[in-house]
Amino acid sequence: MAGLGGGPAAFGRCTHAVVRALPESLCRQALRSAAGPEVDFARAEREHQLYVGVLRGKLGLQVLELPADESLPDCVFVEDAAVVCEETALLTRPGAPSRRKEVEAMKRVLESLNLNIVEMVDENATLDGGDVLFTGREFFVGLSRRTNQRGAEILADTFKDYAVSTVPVHDSLHLKSFCSMAGPNLIAIGSSEAAQKALKTMQQMSDHRYDKLTVPDDAAANCIYLNIPSKGHVLLHRAPEEYPESAKVFEKLKDHMLIPIANTELEKVDGALTCCSVLINKNSEL
Repeated sequence: MAGLGGGPAAFGRCTHAVVRALPESLCRQALRSAAGPEVDFARAEREHQLYVGVLRGKLGLQVLELPADESLPDCVFVEDAAVVCEETALLTRPGAPSRRKEVEAMKRVLESLNLNIVEMVDENATLDGGDVLFTGREFFVGLSRRTNQRGAEILADTFKDYAVSTVPVHDSLHLKSFCSMAGPNLIAIGSSEAAQKALKTMQQMSDHRYDKLTVPDDAAANCIYLNIPSKGHVLLHRAPEEYPESAKVFEKLKDHMLIPIANTELEKVDGALTCCSVLINKNSEL
């Protein structure tokens, strides 16, 4: 979850990113929603290093990289372990029991940033960060196989300054499997019936009218928007060689610096671009 600056004016501002190295156990033991080809570890590592390199080198973020843990095959997907907004971090209780220990390393690194830490200790609650869409004005929380109503309630209790609405997610792993923010008021959304139904729910729940950017491929609708002072509007999106028709839609965003990022290997185990970082905006010096 992107812990981007609070309020519409500051949306997308970011100073730090938390990422995690890939464990080799990911190839055979990572959770996946459907059987498919095995992950090519060397290629996955190259793609991830390029992703981290963009955050650190091209965008100038302070990147905090956690080491891989072979006992946690899904640990590279750090987004699910925390939801950060402004100076507050909610440590989640991931829906998959095998992933719950991932939160321990996330807690340590977020404490090092002097964030206000809230821990989800209710054993009836589950929440994956991949189900949390923060628009700068409000939160939408997907109720999925990994996130339940109690998890959404705890998020609402944690971030009381923002409205929180729930969105049923049936045919995908997470809410952000088919949507994300592509700009301060712009929701990127896939074209599938499930994605469009979820968008309609969000529109009905919200008092605000968002613009939408519809892309042909649900997976390509997961992108990362940042507002970097020296760069302006920045959008990391899936590469044209992966999703050529969706890339053409992103190329219409003339006000954005567009950075294509390949995610071919991690997609095999349900990974998306937002999954691999927790983005944080620190206003004060550490």
